[in-house]
Amino acid sequence: MSATVVIAAPARTPFGRFGGALRDLSAPVLGAVAIDATLARAGLPSAAIEAAYLGVGMIGSGMLTPVRQAVLRSRLRQETPSFGVDRACCSGMTAIGLAFKDIRAGEASLLLAGGFESLSRTPRLLPRSHSSRVGPVSMDDPLMMRGEVVQASISGYTAREALQHGVDRAMQDEWALRSHERYFAAEAKGFFGAERVACDTASARLDRDEGPRSDTSLEKLAGLKTVYDSETVTAGNAPGLSDGAAAMIVAEASAASRQGLAATATILAYAQVCGGPTSGSYTPAVAIHEVLRKAGRRLDEVALIEINEAFAATPLVSTLKLADGDKAGAERLRQRTNVHGGAVAIGHPLGATGARLVMTLAAGLRARGGGLGVAAICGGFGQGDAILIEVEG
Repeated sequence: MSATVVIAAPARTPFGRFGGALRDLSAPVLGAVAIDATLARAGLPSAAIEAAYLGVGMIGSGMLTPVRQAVLRSRLRQETPSFGVDRACCSGMTAIGLAFKDIRAGEASLLLAGGFESLSRTPRLLPRSHSSRVGPVSMDDPLMMRGEVVQASISGYTAREALQHGVDRAMQDEWALRSHERYFAAEAKGFFGAERVACDTASARLDRDEGPRSDTSLEKLAGLKTVYDSETVTAGNAPGLSDGAAAMIVAEASAASRQGLAATATILAYAQVCGGPTSGSYTPAVAIHEVLRKAGRRLDEVALIEINEAFAATPLVSTLKLADGDKAGAERLRQRTNVHGGAVAIGHPLGATGARLVMTLAAGLRARGGGLGVAAICGGFGQGDAILIEVEG
């Protein structure tokens, strides 16, 4: 019989804007903040953690073994094994999924999982071949989010995918506004206080997410220019570049009980999928179908859905796919998708967002009195992850 796997003590830093309050903190430092906050909330001795699995989405933060460095900066013992997960935006969710699978396989009983990112400190790249040349040199900026496998920018091919599914600029702007409105409604109720911890820098203390804009309006969104080679994507209907970290305990249920941990949710299933390199706007839907198949559950049983707003287009296209193209069905799904706002408002530190989705989903289910929930995310060039969780009433 497979082990029952639970999550506990979720914690995240506030998500900072690119070049904002968290700009001076390296990615491992942010990771250590989330690790220590999770340990503090769990009330666990560091020796109880068997290993740390953490995602980093952008070229390992430009440094050697950033996850190991985060462990060494945290309260975890230096003997704690760790590994970094590189699955682009999926990385933080993949880390949780790998912890889930290890516990199911009987290889571990109490792990720490999540992810972190400092896009503000992501270095530009100077090709080594330039060093012997005479004359001008050029640098690459990884934050352009391009790859040699696809010539177009991610925003460019996402816009074209969205338009092919009938999701136009106006719909994307409307979803972006909804993301901000839902976020501020949740924030006014103190919803995010359950997952967020303050983060101290040399010059300030950040205790709120920096990205959400309370003055967002359809008029302002409509007036923004599109970015790169995109027909519909703007700085307003996509998340900004962000900094932040998120972590949680993933444990076998009886081990959690022995440690006195209060389970936040039970993980029922985890799925990874991949499609074509430009399929990101709907790989969350593919991942959701797969994780429900694994668990033997139906979409109509799911009370809440989290789909990462890599762009506003992503949940719009994915819900349309989940509804088999039925627009009315898709709109019904959207009523229970990202009900507390999403990355367009909150921000998207690549390695951390997958873990943030899971903790936000668990808190949302708890707030409504329990139920079944699914979180899904797309990753660079056609990757996707989903996790199915349950919170008891």
